[in-house]
Amino acid sequence: MAVRTRSPVVSMTFDDGPHPKLTPILLDMLKARGLRATFYLIGNRVVKWPDIVRRIADEGHEIGNHSWSHPNLAKYGNSGVLDQIDRTSDAIFKLTGRPPVTFRPPYGSFSRRQRLMLYEARNLPTILWSVDPQDWRRPGSSVVAKRILSGSRPGAIILSHDIQSGTVKAMPQTLDGLSKQGMRFATVSQMMGWPLWQTRNFRRVSAKG
Repeated sequence: MAVRTRSPVVSMTFDDGPHPKLTPILLDMLKARGLRATFYLIGNRVVKWPDIVRRIADEGHEIGNHSWSHPNLAKYGNSGVLDQIDRTSDAIFKLTGRPPVTFRPPYGSFSRRQRLMLYEARNLPTILWSVDPQDWRRPGSSVVAKRILSGSRPGAIILSHDIQSGTVKAMPQTLDGLSKQGMRFATVSQMMGWPLWQTRNFRRVSAKG
């Protein structure tokens, strides 16, 4: 949900994309500020908008696994969970040359048993969040920005959705406001002390291997 640190660093995460219009606008904002974020992508959207996925990776952002079709995985058995995750990881690997190294369950709905199963089976930690502006309720861009700015602390993992126009409109105020608070931005991997996603070398292995 967060990382224990005294360093003034936060991780902006964006779920449910890519979106054909909004994600490129968000990427322009991040690029203009030289900031890196983490995008938890849905597999069936990855294959639909591959060019945006490649751009996310090429511009230094991290891509995480957010399932294939955004179901409530708490209701799934192990094989169903792994199918949702494996299909998504494979789609991202084919486009970027690297698989996701973290997983975020849709709705945050994933039992402790499932989290342990996934880590043992695929070495994927489950990443939730410590700041939730509830942007999916569409409260307006100024409210989204205010909730993120007031709730963020060093080590925060901030949840947001780049499929919501109000969220994307809130990002200039949010990103600049966090910077004014002295916060720096890191990907989830960086927050966890891992190398930048783009610098890691991966090879494809069988899911059964």
